Amino acid sequence: MRDDKRTTSTSRVPSARRGHIYAVWAGVCAALLLLLSACGDSPPPPAPITPTTLAPATLTPRPATSADWTMYHANPARTGFIAGAPDPRSLTRLWQTPLDGAVYAEPLVVRGHVLVATEHDTLYALDARTGQVQWRTSVGQPVPLSALPCGNIDPLGITGTPVYDPRTNLVFAVAEITGSAHELVGLDPDTGQVKVRRSVDPPGADPTVLQQRAALALAGDHVYIAYGGLFGDCGNYHGTVVAARTDGAGVLLTYQVPTQREAGIWATPGLVLDAQGNLYVSVGNGAATGGDWDHSDSILRLSPTLQLQDGFAPSSWPQENAGDADLGSMGPVLLPSGLVYANGKGGQGYLLRADHLGGVGGQLQTLQVCRAYGGAAVSGQSLFIPCTNGLRQLTLTSATSTPSVSLGWHAPAQVTGSPIVAGQTVYSLDTSPSGTLYALDAATGAVRATLPVGPISRFATPTLSQRTLFIGTLAGIVAVTISA
Repeated sequence: MRDDKRTTSTSRVPSARRGHIYAVWAGVCAALLLLLSACGDSPPPPAPITPTTLAPATLTPRPATSADWTMYHANPARTGFIAGAPDPRSLTRLWQTPLDGAVYAEPLVVRGHVLVATEHDTLYALDARTGQVQWRTSVGQPVPLSALPCGNIDPLGITGTPVYDPRTNLVFAVAEITGSAHELVGLDPDTGQVKVRRSVDPPGADPTVLQQRAALALAGDHVYIAYGGLFGDCGNYHGTVVAARTDGAGVLLTYQVPTQREAGIWATPGLVLDAQGNLYVSVGNGAATGGDWDHSDSILRLSPTLQLQDGFAPSSWPQENAGDADLGSMGPVLLPSGLVYANGKGGQGYLLRADHLGGVGGQLQTLQVCRAYGGAAVSGQSLFIPCTNGLRQLTLTSATSTPSVSLGWHAPAQVTGSPIVAGQTVYSLDTSPSGTLYALDAATGAVRATLPVGPISRFATPTLSQRTLFIGTLAGIVAVTISA
């Protein structure tokens, strides 16, 4: 995996709990100094976190509203599409709130709370109208880059987009914490109280070389979590999906890509769900560059219990593995008429059948499109692809016996962010240091309005609630009003 080349640098403050433990230990050492010849100068390692589970009696279902944005790109299919929204005449900054670290995850909106996760392992709720902090919960101490064998996020905390579960009324996130562990936490969105906490490290894996960048997915009573590697592909990691129950109890369900090494699942949309609950993932390059296909450089379909059902890889998968030009950088795109579109770092776009992905070389169509990173958006027969040389619009033709996609408009080269669509407008970001939000006409690509928002990660994507957009930045979050 070669992912985000932008490194963030944020200050690191030791947790109050760690400081308290250190003080108590130092006091004990001083008191016993005359009796013990060798009292340690360093505090003991932090105690393991006790798992917290949710009792069934405490469930308080809270159905989502039309103003809520409860997961990456708004829905399980990750279309990023909201119908009936007004088209903007202008964009105006409503408020800007600095937070304790960089925001890589997409913000969520639940009942007027803007829920934001930072790389300092902190979750916040902000008032959607004012940006005022309503609560702030630290769930661990993030991992400094100096403690990792490779990587490019400093510190490394919560990277994957959380998901809100109306059935339990909890927002779930995965935090990477000092000690090289991945913890699933479930918080009450109204109070910030942690109700669920458990380890979600894949069994037998080395958590030090895993990174949880993919957005969390939710189906029934399970949260789905995908893992890739750190920037630099160090260590013996494998692309893995785990599923944990939303009450925090039970064993993990697990799927691991059957490759010798690598094959990370790290595209920011994470797992994409169809109407039947099947899960689609993009898989990155693996170690194999010949022989039998090892399910790397692929689109895979998994059952809700994480059984492998089907898969696709280009015929050139050995060469793509060797050249780090795989499909793992962009999430699968579910289309009407039972079709799937795949694109990645190699520049080729592939049209597939969802019920028969085709194995090696089994695509319906190959089209030269672009190198793509992040999450696409879908509105009707139109696809909007986050290309590194500018957002591309594609059109699906599925009325004939041979479905196909064709190239449409091409946005300015700097507009490379993962888009969403609201009404007849596409919102995307210039992910260069300027960090500019663009509103584009969905039919023509013409620029309707722009607004600087500040430095962002290359995977930043807007969130929409009614007439307000929320964008995570490397310093916090910005709210933008749509003026129609």
